[in-house]
Amino acid sequence: MSYTIDFRRKVISVRKAEGLTIRETAKQFRIGKACLNDQSQKIQRHVRGSSIKML
Repeated sequence: MSYTIDFRRKVISVRKAEGLTIRETAKQFRIGKACLNDQSQKIQRHVRGSSIKML
């Protein structure tokens, strides 16, 4: 299933704000752990790529 960008951002921000694990976050939003893990990795890659480009 494909989720909107807004939903993905909300999930990640809640996870960070509440200090939840991937498992806890997936349960709270009723999404798969693998999906959440993929989203987190994509965001981390994007952030790393952005910081490298700024150097």
